[in-house]
Amino acid sequence: MRKILIVGAGQSGLQLALGLQSRGYEVTLMSNRTADEIRTGRVMSTQCMFHTALEHERELQLDFWESQAPRIEGLGVSVAAPDSSRAVDWVGRLDGFAQSVDQRVKMAGWMKTFAQRGGQLVIHGAAVSDLDYFSRTYDLVMVSAGKGELVSMFGRDAARSPYDAPQRALAVAYVHGLAPRPEHPDFDAVRCNLVPGVGELFVMPTLTTSGRADILFWEGVPGGPLDAFQGIKDPTEHLARTLELMERFTPWEYARATKVELTDANGTLAGRYAPTVRKPIGRLPGGGLVLGVGDVVVANDPITGQGSNTASKCAHSYLHSIVEHGDREFDAAWMQATFDRHWERTWHVVRWTNAMLAPPPEHVLNLIGAGGQLQPVADRFANAFDDPADLDDFFFEPDRTNAYLAEVTAAARA
Repeated sequence: MRKILIVGAGQSGLQLALGLQSRGYEVTLMSNRTADEIRTGRVMSTQCMFHTALEHERELQLDFWESQAPRIEGLGVSVAAPDSSRAVDWVGRLDGFAQSVDQRVKMAGWMKTFAQRGGQLVIHGAAVSDLDYFSRTYDLVMVSAGKGELVSMFGRDAARSPYDAPQRALAVAYVHGLAPRPEHPDFDAVRCNLVPGVGELFVMPTLTTSGRADILFWEGVPGGPLDAFQGIKDPTEHLARTLELMERFTPWEYARATKVELTDANGTLAGRYAPTVRKPIGRLPGGGLVLGVGDVVVANDPITGQGSNTASKCAHSYLHSIVEHGDREFDAAWMQATFDRHWERTWHVVRWTNAMLAPPPEHVLNLIGAGGQLQPVADRFANAFDDPADLDDFFFEPDRTNAYLAEVTAAARA
């Protein structure tokens, strides 16, 4: 039985650990926190997982919260006009529903499941020196902890990382009490509110430790009016600032939020990081090799909602690469090939995310505007959040965008 060590208990690390466990591997999982510490700790993300990523969880029978989490059946886009009215407003319908489960709930639940199924769970904050020792006792060591000392082993891939500084200041609040959305009260949707030159507000239904909730998530251009959360430690003040900015820049969302309250004292989060692609192989002082997983190798800005999705797809891809490799050595060539297989689809995500962080060109503005008049455009854009590779056909090049819009317009008139 092959022995594998995974350091980091997030979406990628846990999904991969549970997947390998189900295939008969002897898996050790290292986490710097217990399941209870995770569940009672601070919120970690603004996860919204779309159909393909959810299918990877279902394949491993890890979809424990599907009956409890809100069914997200659409994805809407609004664009603020200079007077804070809505210049654009539409919602696209998803072919397969999405869902958001607070990672405090999911990671704690998966961690307990891993232990109950006989996995070795080690609660310890690993250092490079620890991995140097473990690399001699395991057939494969993988790092899925996207922060801290271990990440420094994986060099930045400058050719695939156009930004060397954060492009957004991030601020999250989990709330109860958001009023129903009048535009489509019969189904749930993620809403992307674009404030040109200022940033974005995302509103997302979720399942948290206290049941159904909503996530209010500001992405602000650094130095702009939404970059207003540095130094705020008090969660109540964080929520108040969130609502002040909603009233100023997205009054249509604020109108639903006048009676919200935080889900819990740990329901806020703020920070920033530079979107980065890293080299997948880390070299230890003693000569051993480790393979980077998930956010360690591809850390996108959350503007396109791809973090948990990419992490899930990475775990799925790596699982198949490991199983297919059989009893052969997990050498540097295999590690690079394993990442390259994942990158074949992930580069579409990176390209799209980096494009959305820049000021939109005219053809993209035309595309987003067309979603309000042409439902097929709204639906296709919404489903690109599940399959970003589809964007290559109609998003990036003006000629392709114009041809696509002309085709859909002609079909609508026929």
